[in-house]
Amino acid sequence: TYLAMSGRAHPDVNPVTDGGDLPIKSSPHRHKVGVPPKQNMFHDFMYTFKETFFHDDPLRHFKDQPKSKKFMLGLQSVFPVFDWGRNYNLKKFRGDLIAGLTIASLCIPQDIGYAKLANLDPKYGLYSSFVPPLVYACMGSSRDIAIGPVAVVSLLLGTLLRAEVDPNTNPDEYLRLAFTATFFAGVTEAALGFFRLGFLIDFLSHAAVVGFMGGAAITIALQQLKGFLGIKKFTKKTDIIAVLDSVFSAAHHGVRILLLFLDSYIVKNVSLNHINMAMQWNWQTILIGASFLTFLLTSKFIGKKSKKLFWIPAVAPLISVIISTFFVYITRADKQGVQIVKHLDKGINPSSFHQIYFSGHYLAKGIRIGVVAGMVALTEAVAIGRTFAAMKDYQIDGNKEMVALGVMNVVGSMSSCYVATGSFSRSAVNFMAGCQTAVSNIIMSIVVLLTLLFLTPLFKYTPNAILAAIIINAVIPLIDIQAAILIFKVDKLDFVACMGAFFGVIFASVEIGLLIAVSISFAKILLQVTRPRTAVLGNIPRTSVYRNIQQYPEATMVPGVLTIRVDSAIYFSNSNYVRERIQRWLLEEEEKVKAASLPRIQFLIIEMSPVTDIDTSGIHALEDLYKSLQKRDIQLILANPGPLVIGKLHLSHFADMLGYDHIFLTVADAVEACGPKLSDEV
Repeated sequence: TYLAMSGRAHPDVNPVTDGGDLPIKSSPHRHKVGVPPKQNMFHDFMYTFKETFFHDDPLRHFKDQPKSKKFMLGLQSVFPVFDWGRNYNLKKFRGDLIAGLTIASLCIPQDIGYAKLANLDPKYGLYSSFVPPLVYACMGSSRDIAIGPVAVVSLLLGTLLRAEVDPNTNPDEYLRLAFTATFFAGVTEAALGFFRLGFLIDFLSHAAVVGFMGGAAITIALQQLKGFLGIKKFTKKTDIIAVLDSVFSAAHHGVRILLLFLDSYIVKNVSLNHINMAMQWNWQTILIGASFLTFLLTSKFIGKKSKKLFWIPAVAPLISVIISTFFVYITRADKQGVQIVKHLDKGINPSSFHQIYFSGHYLAKGIRIGVVAGMVALTEAVAIGRTFAAMKDYQIDGNKEMVALGVMNVVGSMSSCYVATGSFSRSAVNFMAGCQTAVSNIIMSIVVLLTLLFLTPLFKYTPNAILAAIIINAVIPLIDIQAAILIFKVDKLDFVACMGAFFGVIFASVEIGLLIAVSISFAKILLQVTRPRTAVLGNIPRTSVYRNIQQYPEATMVPGVLTIRVDSAIYFSNSNYVRERIQRWLLEEEEKVKAASLPRIQFLIIEMSPVTDIDTSGIHALEDLYKSLQKRDIQLILANPGPLVIGKLHLSHFADMLGYDHIFLTVADAVEACGPKLSDEV
């Protein structure tokens, strides 16, 4: 629909022209678009640099402070413990004590299982929940995050390390490479924080993270079938096809062996123990795993039903370990084929600095693996920290968090730890248990220390099946089906990124899934930058507001005027597309006008409010559009260009070419100014 216009101009209107351009009405009451004063190039560069890397103005607290105060603020900035520690009291300690003991009961069995995911001895999982939490408690700014090994990073690290070194044939080299990767994971995290490059992790979109985590959770759960079913020969690959092939091959082999031995049992009276030992699947192992997985899932269900019972799912893994270990010990089920943890060394973390590769063949591999593992660990930890900070209404500094996590892993690599980060399951328990500060991490670390010093021999008869059940129970929440459904409803392209990462992980490998996630995230950014949205605007009846006619069907278009909004900055990457899309809008509108016998299009108004910036390619595109329109006797008009845009148009002399009387503050002003010429045509 088109807005009917008066057949004559207002008597006070004085048409003006710019050379051979169409006349535009001037009004003493109309505000002109201001050209900002010319900025000093150095000041302009410094402003851009500050907004890019120091947008939060981290030094604002240091202004006008004496040197002693500045020193204390600097110390608190690096070590937040000196800030919140001043107001620490017994009430806060009570909450931290309960939370620390609760997450310790959860982390100990999880750490043993996660170390196996990384193809490391179980003790290294416990080591990684002793030193890193102590470092983070001093340097981290989150009150709720619980530090330690996590399933996804453990699987990723184990997969990448196994691709370089076989842990079975070269265990020493594998361990050294793990420490090297942990060291460089920490260096990567600390460097990103120190150089204020934390925004780089935001390039991994939420949808890609949801898909990656879901795929990794399924992969981890499938990997646990080895311990859950008691299979001895299992594939080293992580994709779902190889894992299921390994599982069903073992089942098929087991059936054949069972039939053979049953025949021997009937004829030669072979013992049932021999039959059981020959089977690829172990029924006692399956019974243990299935029973305690049911117990763990039930306890989690109870905890979700009542927040007051949060401690039940928190202590359930430790209770499962204690009961299953005792059961295996008294029945000697390990002699019936039930696989157990076996020996677990006592003592605190030994130094591992001398084991890190700082030169040689494995240095480059350690750096590559460390960078990948560090980025994934960083993404998970920062997301968890921000989530719980928002729930408690306090702020965390993402760059400081990265430095804290980086230093934590660097120190950890020198004390026999592998990559540690924030654990969502433990952090959630920490939050619900009433933690007040990072002291809960210290409490957890002390409990782990006591375990390392005195209790590790008790884990000798812990069955691998219970560790598999604990890990499966822990990774199930990572499969966020509701989030995937919401992503599908909201943004189909985001859903493609989500599913690409998901299927990449389960059908290829963790690193391929991660690569797909990052690639699709970048592809989405490039698509949005190179193909920005444009819209035709119409007037909302009885207002001076112009909006997208597709969003507001009641909006009416002005005869002879086409108003288009560009919803993006105009750069070299999209300038040609923007020009061509505007010309296509114009061509389509001219065809409609001609078919309806309406006045021809005489004015093309470009609404520039969303155009935050423009480069030389964008200016050249506007120049080409302007010249093309001039040949067709159509006047180009700009509405509300921002300060950065109008400044560049002024410096490039395009504003002079167009004419400042063709640049307006609002679309309504521009349409009103088109009135005299349109009136003459009626």
